[in-house]
Amino acid sequence: MPQQAQLKHIHGHGRLPRVIATDSSRPWTMNSSSGDDEAPKDPRTGGEDFTQQFTENDFEATPPAQRVQFILGEDVGDDGTHVSHPLFSEMGMLVKEGDEIEWKETARWIKFEEDVEEGGNRWSKPHVATLSLHSLFELRRLLVNGSVMLDMEAHNLEVMADLVCDQMVSAGTLPPGVKDKVKDALLRRHRHQHEYAKKTRLPIIRSLADMRNQSSSKKDMVKSPSSQSMARPSSGTELSEQQGHKGNTHFMRKIPPGAEASNILVGEVDFLERTLSCFIRLSQAAVMGDLTEVPVPTRFIFILLGPPGSQSNFHEIGRAMATLMSDEIFHEVAYRARKRDHLLSGVDEFLDAVTVLPPGEWDPTIRIEPPAAIPSQEVRKRPPELPKEEVDEEEEEQRLREESGLSRTGRLFGGLINDVKRKAPWYLSDYKDALSMQCVASWIFLYFACLSPIITFGGLLAEATGKHMAAMESLVSGFVCGMGYGFFSGQPLTILGSTGPVLVFESIIYEFCFKMGWDYMTFRFWIGMWVAGICIVLTAIDASALVCYITRFTEENFATLIAFIFIYKAIENVVVIGKNFPVNQGIYDCVCTPPLGSNASVVDYAKYNWDSCASYNGTLVGGDCGTPPTENVFLMSVVLCAGTFIISTILKDFKNALFFPSIVRQYISDFSVLIAIFAMSFFDHFLGVPTQKLEVPNELKPTLDTRGWLIPPFSEKNPWWSPMIAVFPALLGTILIFMDQQITAVIVNRKENKLKKGCGYHLDLFILSILIAICSVMGLPWFVAATVLSINHVNSLKLESECSAPGEKPQFLGVREQRVTHILIFLTIGVSVLLTPLLGHIPMPVLFGVFLYMGVASLKGLQFFDRILIMFMPAKYQPDYMFLRQVPIKRVHLFTIIQLACLIILWLIKSFSQTSILFPLMLVVMIGIRKALDLVFTRRELKILDDIMPEMTKRAAADDLHKLDAEVGLLARIFPFGKGRGGRVVNKPAGPGGDAGSAVGLGLIKCTTSNANEKEFEAQSSLLK
Repeated sequence: MPQQAQLKHIHGHGRLPRVIATDSSRPWTMNSSSGDDEAPKDPRTGGEDFTQQFTENDFEATPPAQRVQFILGEDVGDDGTHVSHPLFSEMGMLVKEGDEIEWKETARWIKFEEDVEEGGNRWSKPHVATLSLHSLFELRRLLVNGSVMLDMEAHNLEVMADLVCDQMVSAGTLPPGVKDKVKDALLRRHRHQHEYAKKTRLPIIRSLADMRNQSSSKKDMVKSPSSQSMARPSSGTELSEQQGHKGNTHFMRKIPPGAEASNILVGEVDFLERTLSCFIRLSQAAVMGDLTEVPVPTRFIFILLGPPGSQSNFHEIGRAMATLMSDEIFHEVAYRARKRDHLLSGVDEFLDAVTVLPPGEWDPTIRIEPPAAIPSQEVRKRPPELPKEEVDEEEEEQRLREESGLSRTGRLFGGLINDVKRKAPWYLSDYKDALSMQCVASWIFLYFACLSPIITFGGLLAEATGKHMAAMESLVSGFVCGMGYGFFSGQPLTILGSTGPVLVFESIIYEFCFKMGWDYMTFRFWIGMWVAGICIVLTAIDASALVCYITRFTEENFATLIAFIFIYKAIENVVVIGKNFPVNQGIYDCVCTPPLGSNASVVDYAKYNWDSCASYNGTLVGGDCGTPPTENVFLMSVVLCAGTFIISTILKDFKNALFFPSIVRQYISDFSVLIAIFAMSFFDHFLGVPTQKLEVPNELKPTLDTRGWLIPPFSEKNPWWSPMIAVFPALLGTILIFMDQQITAVIVNRKENKLKKGCGYHLDLFILSILIAICSVMGLPWFVAATVLSINHVNSLKLESECSAPGEKPQFLGVREQRVTHILIFLTIGVSVLLTPLLGHIPMPVLFGVFLYMGVASLKGLQFFDRILIMFMPAKYQPDYMFLRQVPIKRVHLFTIIQLACLIILWLIKSFSQTSILFPLMLVVMIGIRKALDLVFTRRELKILDDIMPEMTKRAAADDLHKLDAEVGLLARIFPFGKGRGGRVVNKPAGPGGDAGSAVGLGLIKCTTSNANEKEFEAQSSLLK
């Protein structure tokens, strides 16, 4: 459709459609002018990165995307003048304030648009710029017919204004008689929003269009610059000095380092009869006095002046220009452009990448919030790279496993040696990287999170082992294992702890020894030695390479189960308090009576409570006076548990709140759990309800006086062959410990966590085997990786980018990988015996609330849990997850039901003491079930919903052919070379063989992946390579 027809079609609809930038790749071309401009006309034909060399003759015939890639592929040059910088764009409009005419700042861009709210005299919230399609066409027309001055030599506003006016006069677009008036308008004072904000009253600003009939405005614009009532200096720099212009230093902190400015000046004047426009790029950026709000050098200037009545249209064209300059691709084209056609190619490519919103289906007054994640624009910069040869997917997966240490080396301890080599260069940085308040918050949070399970586990262990091991032994074991693992492990983000399967294993061994009349600690000593020995053998033969068979299916089943256990146990413990301290206890037989010889009556003293009677010299009388009233203990426990959970949850998300500076929000978020613990503990102390408190041993000695800190390897009660048969329970214990440790390690080392220092599966297992041997010698409980504690440790150390540009959302950067928090957590646990007076004031329900918080928090980010929730949602309310776009919903539900059935089986096996010992074996069975799913789901579905398991043989040729067809079809949709030009239908499905609508649909998919988690996006990206 010709340009005139397109514009006529647009004007035919009462409201103009709006466009927003996306990532489509359908070429849109428009006949561009080849008129003269001031830029050099000889293009450079470097293009070393291109498979095809373009010449000047066929440059115009290529699609806009290829033209832009050609421009960006050229050499920048040794002078560095065409090197792109971050851009700050500011738009000013020519307005009249009182009797003075000046340029008023109306909008600004770093990444997103901010407008001046006229009524509120403040900046708006940053938002995605929405432009009318007409303004983009008008801007392109102005670039075709207006002046374009590239690499202008000017260092102040007056020189720039002289050069612009002279060029327009020589080109015949500006009558010589109004040259001085145009120059005078360009050199008017620039007033910025932060200067208006300092005034005590809102200034009355009217457009020149509203005052064009008033003689005063005409006189002001006709007068010579030297006779103006406003004393105007001869240059912008001098004006800055005389008027006392001060840049917005507060906002300067938001500007990226090395940024340059792009100034858009639009306005209407009554002495022009036709529109004047000029696009200027300075050869060297220069600070132009008060031209820019912040003291950054100006590189680009776009001037648009016209006759009265065009203010609104000019404002939209100015916004379109500023939005183009904030676009990553166009602003690089603007730096590299050597002639007018290069700029037009950038505009055409931008039009290629926008998506039209129909005028009747959305509200143009709505401001679109900036996305959580901005899609990369690299695909718009580079030409399509067709693979020279097909990449073997199996070989690629094998390479990734080798990098992670999950492949067999073929030599003894080869994996352990590689882990040591991989982690050794990072060892010193593991201590330097801990210099952060975030690590302090993580240390204190995890200290309380680890201490309470250790004490609780110690109490259960005392019942299961006849007090051979109890809370004191658990504390010492936590200190020994935590310190050893923190200093020498391969992945110190993994937190060691006591687990339920280990408790069941200990109880079974104790019952066996009790029935046989054997010495439990001696027999356990040999089991521990066998377990340590077998684990060392597994390390020697690189058995940790089997971890590659633990996919998302198994790890999320295990993580969800442990999270549900934490939630269930937290609630169960509060319910137990309700059984021990019921609300309805009957009559409490205790009353406060007046002292002997007092004139007060019994009624006067009956109003005093059990704890306040003594302060009034009263005497408690009754059968229940020996204990305080406990009818409020359960209700108080519910309040403390729920309050701790709610405060922790709310404050953890406080970093995204709207209150306080970002650093304050970040500290509150990091210390959220600690704040909740102290707040609810103070609340409990203030009310004085006798809730259960944390009980920590206050003496460093074994629980049983009959045992010491070293276990004898032989005992008269045990037969001589007992060490040999200890190998059989040791095999079961090894499976339990191996699976517990490695599944947790896989969860910690997920791709989503963006760990940079590598894994250490073999080293972790080797260190753990040594710690098990030490614990067996000292008669201490065995500690292995605790899933929920490790997940919360990782979550508490996550790093996000520091937002600089207004509207920019923080991006997840990775995890603060270090050893110090792990070491400090268990060092503090070791000295907890000395902190008993302080720890004794913490109510147990508060710690149960921490358990509840950790269980719920560890469910976030689990695709399995998200899929469970989706099963109960109507289709129109389901979140826009990536896997829902790629896999039919029925197949998603089928995969979720199978995974949920496995979770229920694991829960049932764990819940009964007779079968709980089989729990580690069932985790192995889960891997087999996942392998069987290869027969139910396609490889593509499993790659999106899960991870691909290693295979010994190649897939069928049909799958390979399907993959090849998908790749060819995708490339045809993204880069439709040789197809005709024309319009595009945004809502058309992006199916194979589709036309431009397919590309648009694919672009929309790419641009709206911010709601999906990162692993899903990586799965899609790897699938669509």
